[in-house]
Amino acid sequence: MPDTHDAKRMARALREALAARSVTLTHSQSLELIAQTLGHADWNTLAAAAEKPAASDPVAFQDVIPILRIFDVEKAKAFYIDLLGFQVDWEHRFEPDLPLFMQVSRGGQRLHLSEHHGDATPGASVYLYLTGIDALHAELTARGSHAHIEPGPVPNMRVLVLWDPFANRIRFAERAPAQSGQPPERHVVAAR
Repeated sequence: MPDTHDAKRMARALREALAARSVTLTHSQSLELIAQTLGHADWNTLAAAAEKPAASDPVAFQDVIPILRIFDVEKAKAFYIDLLGFQVDWEHRFEPDLPLFMQVSRGGQRLHLSEHHGDATPGASVYLYLTGIDALHAELTARGSHAHIEPGPVPNMRVLVLWDPFANRIRFAERAPAQSGQPPERHVVAAR
């Protein structure tokens, strides 16, 4: 399938060919016609399809699970389970006296917590996107948290920031719904 650059070149060629025959076509009209010629309902549908990875690509990423370094299992459980409301999915130790590696989850989000020296570095920062930030804030406040909701790094975003006992920063972020006709917001957080 041609990419959007190819389709734009085709639209320009169509406009020029029709102009030579005294037929006027706007840029938008030519884009729409090329999109329909290529089997799409409109230009936006073509552009969205062009952004998707090719179906023939054998690599299909499915999930990202951050690993956060912990030093004390009881403190980790007090923070992630008792305060944040995550549940323990599983725990693993190679031997009873060796470091713990566990998975916690809530609402489809998963985190790996590890006591293993080489798995992660203390002081990581993780964004967990969600809806219902006000309800989460009320829940955490009822459990004794003093965290508050702040403006995010992009307009229409609110963030609830907590630090775990191991200097890892957990950012719960909620984006306002996109206004009609606006693309979804993307952001890059500069290093601080």
